Amino acid sequence: MSMTTRQKLEVIQKMLGLTQTKLALKFGVSFVAFNGWWTGRSNPRPKMRTAIDELFLEVTGQKIIPADKLTAKKQSLQKKSSEHKNVVREILDNPDIRDQLILKLTYHSNSIEGSTLTEPDTATILFDNAALPNKSLTEQLEAKNHQTALNYLFDHIAKRENIDENLVLKLHSILMNGIRPDAGVYRNHAVRITGVNLPTANYASVPRLMAEVMAKVAENSKDVIASSASVHSRFEQIHPFSDGNGRVGRLLMNAMLLGANFAPAIIRQEQKRLYYTYLYKAQTKDDHSQLENFFCEAVMDGFKILERTDIR
Repeated sequence: MSMTTRQKLEVIQKMLGLTQTKLALKFGVSFVAFNGWWTGRSNPRPKMRTAIDELFLEVTGQKIIPADKLTAKKQSLQKKSSEHKNVVREILDNPDIRDQLILKLTYHSNSIEGSTLTEPDTATILFDNAALPNKSLTEQLEAKNHQTALNYLFDHIAKRENIDENLVLKLHSILMNGIRPDAGVYRNHAVRITGVNLPTANYASVPRLMAEVMAKVAENSKDVIASSASVHSRFEQIHPFSDGNGRVGRLLMNAMLLGANFAPAIIRQEQKRLYYTYLYKAQTKDDHSQLENFFCEAVMDGFKILERTDIR
């Protein structure tokens, strides 16, 4: 049975986390026209129907990204990178840029994992060193710890130190400090990834599998988007820790990007469903194209903060 326009639009809206007004803008039509499609009072013209179908395939992980399109995106990121002598030094030498990156990365990464803190809440905790009486202490500690982990990471990359297993364990120990007794150690029990049918690694093989993944990190590939996407999807599938895998995985990915003189990737919480869809596709279909494409956009977002052109 084929889906109606309304059903496709509902899926698109859910996956992109956009209001109807923003969605109308994305299609370049007025809210009135969009609302007509939504209520079924009017039908989109053939050109618009094609656009809706395209976006539907994209958000549900069924789109094939043409290799030349992906290559062009990677080249424009490489060009951006070449305009910056040393991205991590730039972050450390400009407190406003550093604070903005720390705020965005902390808020979005924790929010993806279910934190209820808003972006202004997060800013208060990070920069005013104030506690919020109406929010859980754990969530506030997670925000502070994520800030500490990012500062540690920036310094680590600035000193050109290795991105290795010790770094991963150190980041986990900072992130889970005061929250979990097993901070900084791999899990010694089975875990399941909620919401997807994806087997995680047997805990006994975590050290071996992590050594393999970190060997991939050390390979220094010419295509950091491809290698960070591949490492990230593998890391999340191994799920080496009892908690904090998503956050540590994104920190590791950003370590790789910064190490290659790219801006960190800002994966926004409203894109959570898309991100998970592309991650799952990479893990089950061995097709990383949509995840890589997604990372390209997220790194572009990072460059906007670096160049102070981010208006969101």
